[in-house]
This record gives sequence, structure tokens and C-alpha cells, in this order.
Amino acid sequence: MNATLHLVPATAEPVVQARNLRQVYAIRRGLFRAPDQLQAVGGVSFSVLPGKTLAVVGESGCGKSTLARMVSLIEQPTAGELKLGGVDVVTAQPQQRQALRRAVQLVFQNPYGSLNPRKKIGAILEAPLEINTSLSADERQAQARGMLALVGLRPEHYDRYPHMFSGGQRQRIAIARALMLKPSLVVADEPVSALDVSIQAQVLNLLADLQQELGLAYLFISHDLGVVRHIAHDVLVMYLGHTVEQGGKKTLFAQPLHPYTRALLGSTPGLAGQAAGLSRIVLTGELPSPLNPPSGCVFSTRCPHAVERCRVERPILRQLAERQVACHLAEQFIQPAASQH
Repeated sequence: MNATLHLVPATAEPVVQARNLRQVYAIRRGLFRAPDQLQAVGGVSFSVLPGKTLAVVGESGCGKSTLARMVSLIEQPTAGELKLGGVDVVTAQPQQRQALRRAVQLVFQNPYGSLNPRKKIGAILEAPLEINTSLSADERQAQARGMLALVGLRPEHYDRYPHMFSGGQRQRIAIARALMLKPSLVVADEPVSALDVSIQAQVLNLLADLQQELGLAYLFISHDLGVVRHIAHDVLVMYLGHTVEQGGKKTLFAQPLHPYTRALLGSTPGLAGQAAGLSRIVLTGELPSPLNPPSGCVFSTRCPHAVERCRVERPILRQLAERQVACHLAEQFIQPAASQH
């Protein structure tokens, strides 16, 4: 019996739903001192439909990788609701959680470190099937060889070791391994950042083709908006553990409203000129410590537009101009329709 759980229902319901998801770590400061509270993710909500990609973007330390670990069930959320295929992960029984783990697979950033150098590619691909299914050795081998072909590799690659492949080929192997259990959701954590630019395009095209063919949902973690432009349908911008702007890719790229989103786009070659009224913003200062976040808007210490209200009152995430944005001053960045053409 194949134990793979299929999360994609007949109707177009979200594969994954997160509501006010939080992750707080206790940081010990000494033997006799109470631990400090580090809020890595401070209440993030989103959903991803089958065949769609949600890109989570932001600087290092913004909480996007922590979010990926929660969605892939590596970490339990401190608070909030996380549903996979309609099943609440937090309250799920152990058997349900085991099935859900099979239905969510990870593709890691580094293709050089994510593959066991002592095992041949065939063994690497068959390992998930051996652990999670009752397929025979011949059946596992047939599926592994079929997956190699699906990701654009040749039959003879089955008997080779990881060191015999280029970075792009290794990432294809990592993608193939993630798909062996027929997941409905793939969490891709910076999957092309370690690759050359020319190879990045090939891997992104492969991910898009696989999504179209298999109906996969992607949670795509990235700091590179140039990459996000090619792969995403929706974008969630994070800063210091909070969502600052969220909406459709075309909407956010054409007219970003949060100063942080504007700064990210303005610093990306080739993207600044495509957004309405956008000029380059040079951010000064470092990302604040999540152990001591600003009392008002989390971006207020680096925002060139911040006023006194921003420093004392945290903005709520609100609906504005076909997206959600957490900024007191967002209206001032809305351009007249005529100026967008």
C-alpha cells in the first residue's frame, strides 16, 4: 500500500493556510536570569492554492526561513493556525502529522551539501520510497528512473555519485528527491541562490514546468526579487518577522506601497524602472534585533519617510489598492492611473 497522502482536493481549495502564525524562541541569558523572548515570526497569514507560487521575500533575519520550517513541519508554531489540506497541523494526531510530513517536501539552498556524497543518485531518490511506502525494489527503481527523466537527467545518472554532477544538476536531483513522494506542497528555501545566473534560469524553468504538469503549490523563499519576478504568482514581504506588504506579483511590482518593498525593488537592477513613481532608496542602519524590536512600526528606524506616529504606533495590515500593506503613510505612494502607463 502506498502511504503517500494527496493534499490536493477536487475543488480549488488552498493546499496550505496559515493564520496569525507565530514563532517565539526563549533565549537564555544566564543561569539565574529569566530567558528573553525572541519573536522570529510575529503573526503571518497566507494561503497557497494548487498550481500557485507564494514567494516570501526579505533580508536575512526577517523570519522567512523560520516560516519555511514551520510550514514544512520541522518546527511547531508557538501560536496561530496552520492547515495543510484542511488538516490542522497543531492539533493533528501523530499518524496524521506523519502523513502530512510526506505531503510537504523541502528543496534546500545548497545542492552541494543536501545530497549524501557516499550514496549513488538512485539510492538517494529511492530512500523516501523505502521509508514511507511498501513498494518493491523494482518498483522503487522504476519510479526513481522515471523521476530522473522528469527533471531532465539521463538514465546513466542513476548509478553516479553527487560529486560527478554540476551545481545545476545536483539541484535537479534535489528537486527529484523532493518529488518522490508526490507532495502537494514544495517549500523551496533559496533554491537557486547558490547557482550561476545562467543555471538559475534553467532551474526556475524546470520548477515552473513541474508545477504546471503536476499541479504543485510552491512556498518559495528568496531575497532576490529578480528571481521572484519569474517564479511567483503572489508575494509576501517580511521585515523583522512581520508582513509589511502582501499581494499579487503584478500589483506589488508595478506599484509597491510599503517603503521597505519600494527599497527592495529600487535596489534590484532592471526592476526599479518598471514600478510607477519609484526611485532608488538607500537604506541606512542595520536590521533591528528581534530581541528588542522598535515599539512602533518595525521599519521605522530605517524608513526615510517615518513620522512620529510611525515610531509609537504599530500599523495594522490593511487592504489598500488591491493588496495588504502595513504602513500609516501608504496612501501617499499611490500613483494616478494615468502615470502608470
